[in-house]
Amino acid sequence: MAYHSVLIPSAIAAMNIDSLNRSVISASPIDNGNIFAMGAEYTSGSLTEVFPVTQPSAGSATGAWMAYSGDEITVTNAQYKGLDPDPRNFFNAAGKVFSAFKPQVGDIIVLTAEAFSNTFSSHTYAAPILTSYKLQWESAAAASGLCYKYIGATYISLATGAIDNQRVTAYKLECVSI
Repeated sequence: MAYHSVLIPSAIAAMNIDSLNRSVISASPIDNGNIFAMGAEYTSGSLTEVFPVTQPSAGSATGAWMAYSGDEITVTNAQYKGLDPDPRNFFNAAGKVFSAFKPQVGDIIVLTAEAFSNTFSSHTYAAPILTSYKLQWESAAAASGLCYKYIGATYISLATGAIDNQRVTAYKLECVSI
């Protein structure tokens, strides 16, 4: 079974600054923790005050935004939030409005391995991949644009059943450039 990435915003500026939060919409499903570029705000119709998102490109790695939804998350198989206790099954559905925040230097987040395009080994930085919503582990800090520094490995606990609790490896990261 393919899981979706899980994001825990441990300490982010967007928790206290409204201007760092936006309502966005995508033509593709987006996992929490995915990175994207934001287009111009819709000004008419039912999507006013909503921004379309696209995959980062060569000109949009700087100023990237990150998906993070709380209550409006959809889960696979048309289930509603709360019926599936595994947070790895949550995603933001295509064509549905969800929340995003603008990462800031000093933000600390926790992401599961599904948020990355490659496997962690001895890499110390994570940066967006152009033409993908995922981050990629790198050996050196990105020259410009969004970049996270690896702080350490941690775990996210999963409630997978009445008596079966598990945990998955996650990575604690600090934003070092935007």
